Amino acid sequence: MAGVLGNAVAHSKSPKLHRHWLQRYNLRGDYVPLHVNEADFSQVVRTLPKMGFVGANVTIPHKIAALEVADQVSDRAILIGAANTLIFRGDGSIYADNTDGYGFLANLRQGAPGWAASDGPCAVFGAGGAARAVISSLLESGAEKIYLSNRTRPKAEALKSDFGSRVQIIEWVQAGNMVEDAALVVNTTSLGMVGAAEFRVPLDGLRRGTVVTDLVYNPLRTPLLQQADQAGCITVDGLGMLLHQGVPGFERWFGVRPEVDDALRAAILG
Repeated sequence: MAGVLGNAVAHSKSPKLHRHWLQRYNLRGDYVPLHVNEADFSQVVRTLPKMGFVGANVTIPHKIAALEVADQVSDRAILIGAANTLIFRGDGSIYADNTDGYGFLANLRQGAPGWAASDGPCAVFGAGGAARAVISSLLESGAEKIYLSNRTRPKAEALKSDFGSRVQIIEWVQAGNMVEDAALVVNTTSLGMVGAAEFRVPLDGLRRGTVVTDLVYNPLRTPLLQQADQAGCITVDGLGMLLHQGVPGFERWFGVRPEVDDALRAAILG
């Protein structure tokens, strides 16, 4: 057994994702959504191994609490400051990891196989938890410069403080300027998502061949990606990040490394 812990969690696509893999590889097991209140999180996590669970994913609002309940935490989870994957070991200990950065890079490399972090500056919109995972993975992959812009500057300053001089802050009112010489453009905000505010940053400076990716996957082709398509950019939607970030956890829990392919995308979208 494995599952996803959140509040709320009914909207999560993770059960459909992991159940597809379980069926595809003919594995005995299940993956279930678990609605957990914040006050109960630690007790629930400590109880799950006794119920036959081998691990769990963690979503909002429990990603920070997952670090605190764990007995051991991966370096990347410490750097990002949040965990999205828990592994319950045979000795009773709990290991916490963050696979968001892995999922981001794997999706990018699948959707834009010619891209490399050393190609040029990266422009990142947003300074939340997803941005932390993205920036961490880009720096680890060799990015020399990351332009960062957020609607509230203090959150951007906090990221720069944590990640160092390769991160350069751009004021939100000037955010459109940072795409002009960027080899990669990433939206980590909720802007453009169904039910959220529009992504209004001017994108006139986008150049043909620039790789543009949006972590939003509802809608799949966001306004940002549509504008990037029109400018001749290479676009990568955000669904693949969700799919790829599930790979390490599934492998640790069920002993098989699953593939992210067209059949999986069709199953999730269907």
